[in-house]
Amino acid sequence: MGDPSSVHTVDEALSTIGFGNFQTVLLLYGALGWVAEAMELMILSFIGPVLQSEWGLSSSKESLISTVVFAGMLIGAYLWGHISDNWGRKKGFLGAAILSAGAGLLSAFSPNYITFVTCRFFAGIGLAAGYLFTSWFLEFVPTSNRGSWMMIFSSFWTVGTIFEASLAWFVLPRWGWRLLLVLSSVPYFLVLLFYKCVPESPRYLSAKGRLKEAHEILEKAAQLNRMKLPSDTLVSDQVQNLDEGLSLVEETQLLSSSQNELLEPRNRCRPPTLLSLFSQKYIRTTLLLWFLYFANTFSYYGVILLTSQLSSMTNKCGSITFLSVGSQDSRLYINVFLTSLAEVPGLVLAAFIVDRVGRKVSMVIMFTLGFILLFPLVAQQNGVLTTALLFGARMFVSATFEVACVYAPEVYPTDIRASAVGLTTSMGRIGGMLCPLVAVALVSDCHQTAAVFLILAMIFLSALSVAFLPFETGGRDLSESVHQPVVE
Repeated sequence: MGDPSSVHTVDEALSTIGFGNFQTVLLLYGALGWVAEAMELMILSFIGPVLQSEWGLSSSKESLISTVVFAGMLIGAYLWGHISDNWGRKKGFLGAAILSAGAGLLSAFSPNYITFVTCRFFAGIGLAAGYLFTSWFLEFVPTSNRGSWMMIFSSFWTVGTIFEASLAWFVLPRWGWRLLLVLSSVPYFLVLLFYKCVPESPRYLSAKGRLKEAHEILEKAAQLNRMKLPSDTLVSDQVQNLDEGLSLVEETQLLSSSQNELLEPRNRCRPPTLLSLFSQKYIRTTLLLWFLYFANTFSYYGVILLTSQLSSMTNKCGSITFLSVGSQDSRLYINVFLTSLAEVPGLVLAAFIVDRVGRKVSMVIMFTLGFILLFPLVAQQNGVLTTALLFGARMFVSATFEVACVYAPEVYPTDIRASAVGLTTSMGRIGGMLCPLVAVALVSDCHQTAAVFLILAMIFLSALSVAFLPFETGGRDLSESVHQPVVE
């Protein structure tokens, strides 16, 4: 048996390189994609009420605007994951960015309701790939402080929501919804503009046996970070875990001469499939994550839509006097803007505790706090208290959403990561589809108590699903193959 120190993996290389200038550039690019998705989704809080008034839409047609976007995202979530796992992370978010930018821009010129919802449906298919930016960036971050950096990355979702709320506040009253849609599509065009400036994930390349390409990217990373890579040979985690059956000395010689030829036959012999998600090792995690994403997405958008619906409510429901008619429009922007700001302290808290107490405990703590703050809204409150409670609820529910988006890619190995997270995200999209149909309809029909109870139930069940998840991912290296053991 050879000396194990004669080789190193991507995780070991990243730990040596550390987090520096290289990852900062990638953070900014990935954040641009995250901002773009957040803006396109946040716009739903403003466009629905405006189009309802302009085109005389019913409540069900207004709700359908959000629902078709999530329907598109449901289709796109697995599509882009499949492309990403088979042809590369970059190809996944390139196709998605093209579709989102094009359909998002075209929707601004829609002459009627049918054309508009059709364009937003195709934009939704592209928007589904937002999680690819998370998985891609995750694969460049060293293990030791991965949670904190991923929460910093996730904070750009909040930047996107705040920017969209500010943009709507400034643009909608002056120039209307069409210009708002045009401006909101700009970040996706910027993603396309700078696409050639960022590399493919070396972890993905390593899992595919393309070690020479992975090594070249890591070399560039080391140069930008002013560090030096280990001088020994880069190997895949799959190869390192098979050293019981091969002499490591012979293996490193083979890798030095023809690294791809060593790994590709093994990958062909035992190709990973999504059936692995239902293996004994992953089935419990898979099903619990699917429910977590469904319930968490439902509750997150429930709080957002609750804000916009209550802000748009006049005295038509008798005792609901959240707004006077004259202040309706400005109050909508103010309340959505303020509750968007709520995500900032939530993310700061999450970033502080996620590596200290772990992903699971962090989510349970914040779900509990979100539940407590939302509960008083089962009864109607005055405008100031309602805004304050929605502020607090969104602070914690949004933070749990971001921690879940870190946890899911950490659980699954590189060779199925994007597809697995894509399927998991699809479950969340179903929650996003159902939320506007149920929550908006309930509030519009003056059933605020029922709407809040429904969101509270989803928060409670989300926390329960987290408690039963079998694996804590904090401090663990990312695995490359479904055949590697998962450490509990």
